[in-house]
Amino acid sequence: MSQEFGTYVKAVMERAADEAQRAGAAAIEAEHLLLAMAAEPESTTRRLLDSAGLDHRAIRDALDEEFRRSLSAAGVIVDDRELPPPSRSPRRPSRIGASGKLVLERGVAAVAHKKDLRPAHLLLGVLRLNAGTVPRALALAGVDRNDLTARVRRSLPGEAGQR
Repeated sequence: MSQEFGTYVKAVMERAADEAQRAGAAAIEAEHLLLAMAAEPESTTRRLLDSAGLDHRAIRDALDEEFRRSLSAAGVIVDDRELPPPSRSPRRPSRIGASGKLVLERGVAAVAHKKDLRPAHLLLGVLRLNAGTVPRALALAGVDRNDLTARVRRSLPGEAGQR
């Protein structure tokens, strides 16, 4: 694993734990990782997210809209007013949930050699999710995941971006 990737993942995991705690979540999930990536200063991943209109606020708004629609599908109607804030968890979660694990696994699986891992591989892991909160939120935000995935791959050096 490249030192750059290891340092980035550690910083993203710290921010994601904070995001999960603010959301009252028991585990770090894909949405917390995506929010954390949008807040990290790493230039390539941040530039890619920004190019798709995905800053922290836009991601938060898309996740809120996904939540409203999920509630609506379950028969709970929430008007257009702002959702009430979640109850902050008393503890930062240290456990990674199922979707969070998938992000990490799919990001790491995108390279043949772990030394070739770059921060953008974590974003690639998010984009490789086919079901769940994050893919639905990205669709609601109007993100073309195939286009963004192709741009992420082009940003990666050498063969690492071709897998």
